[in-house]
Amino acid sequence: MQIGPYKISEIVTSEFALDGGAMFGVVPKTLWSRQVRVDESNRIDMVTRTLLLESVDRKILVDTGNGDKWADKLKHIYRIDWSKFSLVEGLRSKGITPEEITDVICTHLHFDHVGGNTRIVDGKIVPTFPNATHWIQQANWNLANSPTEKDQASYLSENWRVLAENGMMKILKGDREFLEGIRFEIVNGHTTGQQLPVVSDGTTALMYGGDLFPMKPHIPVPWVMAYDINPMTSIAEKKRILPKMVDEEWILFFEHDPDTPACRVIRTEKGYFGGEAVVIE
Repeated sequence: MQIGPYKISEIVTSEFALDGGAMFGVVPKTLWSRQVRVDESNRIDMVTRTLLLESVDRKILVDTGNGDKWADKLKHIYRIDWSKFSLVEGLRSKGITPEEITDVICTHLHFDHVGGNTRIVDGKIVPTFPNATHWIQQANWNLANSPTEKDQASYLSENWRVLAENGMMKILKGDREFLEGIRFEIVNGHTTGQQLPVVSDGTTALMYGGDLFPMKPHIPVPWVMAYDINPMTSIAEKKRILPKMVDEEWILFFEHDPDTPACRVIRTEKGYFGGEAVVIE
């Protein structure tokens, strides 16, 4: 897929699982279990999926997944499995080395979005992409470094501390155009200062759904997560963005859906839903 100056592709970096009730909030299990696979521990199948944008002078990643710095206990709790997937190997399959990545856009600093920012080499945590600038919104940076009791387990500084020490973290403020053809939708319902990139050439647009639209079943307005710090804000943000998606025929890219990398959104008398899948190679 090509949008403006960017060749667009996807890289699945891990399989994992989270509690289905937490992922769908007040939506009853009798409804959400029809749309996702659920295991004996009530966890649903999920993936981490990175977006790769390549132009003449830049190679940009949007989020880096869970990474592989996990103790066995937590790996078991979250059922993390990267035996079939790897961000670095996924890049190499496309002829790209970690050293060639110029930018990493962090939607927010939860562990399943930036765990691949760093890795362990000879017992030390080091940058995975040593030549990349890592971009984050000021509001999320502030929260990640002083988290609340509700979300402190999701913000693990091992994923960004060494980057900050090396001057590789850069702070953004607001939804201005980031680079040619890339701007952000700033949303605050899931966590403060989540930035969702929108790639557009004026004809075709793709939005990275992050944790506002983590999976295709999360498109309907009331289907928001219990993980969200302010579910009513998430609902308002979906009601603001979804009409634009439909009217302008945006492609919605899913970070966590194991079956559907992307789709367009349809509107019916019953609300908003996912339409046919869009292939992102």
